[in-house]
Amino acid sequence: MSSQALATRHITLDALRGFAVMGILAMNIIAFALPEWAYVAPGTYGGDSAADKVSWFLSFIFIDGKMRGLFSLLFGASMALIIERAEAKSENPAKVHYSRMIWLLLFGLAHYLFIWWGDILFLYAVIGCIAYLFRNWEAKRLIKWALIIYGLGFLLYALQFGALQSMQYMATQPGADASIVAQYKEVVESPDFSIDASAEIAAYTGSYADIVARRWGDISNLLFLILQSITETLPLMMLGMAMKKNGFLTGEWERGDYAGWARKMLIPGLLVSVGLALWVVSSGYDLITTLGNFLAWSMVPRLLMTIGYAALLIMAIQSFAGSAFIGRVVAAGRAAFTNYLGTSILMSTIFYGYGLGLYNQVGRASLWFFVLGAWALMLLWSKPWLDRFQYGPFEWLWRSLARAKLQPLRK
Repeated sequence: MSSQALATRHITLDALRGFAVMGILAMNIIAFALPEWAYVAPGTYGGDSAADKVSWFLSFIFIDGKMRGLFSLLFGASMALIIERAEAKSENPAKVHYSRMIWLLLFGLAHYLFIWWGDILFLYAVIGCIAYLFRNWEAKRLIKWALIIYGLGFLLYALQFGALQSMQYMATQPGADASIVAQYKEVVESPDFSIDASAEIAAYTGSYADIVARRWGDISNLLFLILQSITETLPLMMLGMAMKKNGFLTGEWERGDYAGWARKMLIPGLLVSVGLALWVVSSGYDLITTLGNFLAWSMVPRLLMTIGYAALLIMAIQSFAGSAFIGRVVAAGRAAFTNYLGTSILMSTIFYGYGLGLYNQVGRASLWFFVLGAWALMLLWSKPWLDRFQYGPFEWLWRSLARAKLQPLRK
């Protein structure tokens, strides 16, 4: 493929990235505005109103993990595209890639320490370094091993939470064995299952110095996130690389193929997700049941729906490619790095003590107003900016640092 052909932007990839960066905020808003437990356990923080419960129910089914999954697919696809472009220009692809990943890691570290604890850039940089090793694999081999790694991750979580939920069941039965009851109490009364967020609330409603100090104290969480997420993030990146190579994510398949994959992925994914959400509700938002569904049992439907969403969105993008709305989504996707970091700066300023101080003051349902406002901002600023400039502000900075040379910004 010629370097000129590779230089052409893939509108489908850009638009998908735009939808993903907007969608990921819809779940991240919980982590901006409420204690960390609210993100995984709806029975802890976030309001007890019917609207708040419906908000959690719909978010769990339609959003949680799916937009992050789509973001991971697109990261893998973009990585494959950048490597192809480097090779077409006779550049050293390893140097180009690892330079980008090192600077992304530093961006992620700064983002975590000084802006928001929910950073994924550090994770993506580390996993991206690993994913590079598979750059020359053909699409079928990438898909095969991605599914194997994902399956192993699911098996590990299933064994862990299957055992935990079995122990809970046996310990709560009439006449339960005393040793099992004691073992169960030891687990649920351990610090890992403490939902007391008083220290967290005090820190995030305090000064900026308090917040940064807390982050430095918890910096090991970045490494824990890698261990926790590698069996999901790495295979998703590998799938993204494969779906770039076989033309799926660049919109090169027939419309009927996309429709078929959307049906095959979304219908079972939705049905299982609804069942899992109902299970959590019927348990009275029991903490172990909620964690099991959040971390383990939702992994398979999450993957199905991520791929189904990609197919469905590609069809929508192709159908409305000439519309003003898709044009703005494309621009938001081209500036996804800036929009991701920008929403962190905006939301942390709104909710943390050094800003408006709304932390732990707004319920789940009401947080949607902040999400809609941020979406409007993304769509409003991205296109006018990119009509005048070649890159978003943080995209330009990342590119300039990775290439050790200021890149031209104005068109």
